[in-house]
Amino acid sequence: MADNRRYFVVTEKAVPDVLLKVVEAKRLLDIQKSATVQEAVDEVGISRSSFYKYKDDIFPFKEKTRGQNITFIIQMDDEPGLLSAVLGMIAKFHGNILTIHQSIPMNGIATLTLSVTIAETQGDAAAMVEHIEHIEGVHYLKILGRE
Repeated sequence: MADNRRYFVVTEKAVPDVLLKVVEAKRLLDIQKSATVQEAVDEVGISRSSFYKYKDDIFPFKEKTRGQNITFIIQMDDEPGLLSAVLGMIAKFHGNILTIHQSIPMNGIATLTLSVTIAETQGDAAAMVEHIEHIEGVHYLKILGRE
């Protein structure tokens, strides 16, 4: 059965308060400041049912993508050295290429699909994506998924 979940990257100000509190409760449990889910939800001011409803569906992008695989698509100019610049940026942020596929360029634009593992202790996926988007000749970057 196909997984019909869709992923969105949104800024913190667009996230409802209850979801931000779920993230904070998870953080309290992770750092062992709260010993139980009940203590964590009491501290942040949400119900246990809200916590359990959303706990697997929200995470800080930067935190969750470390040590994880990210697949994204890039549309870019068909220019010598541009692919090398993108790959160099991935290496700069301690990413490891798992798969790479570049389409045959059409009308001077190539489409690149990449799967990257971000180093758990050193990588910064959010910064990597931002820097790739600012490379001259890169027109579009979309995160397709993560695991």
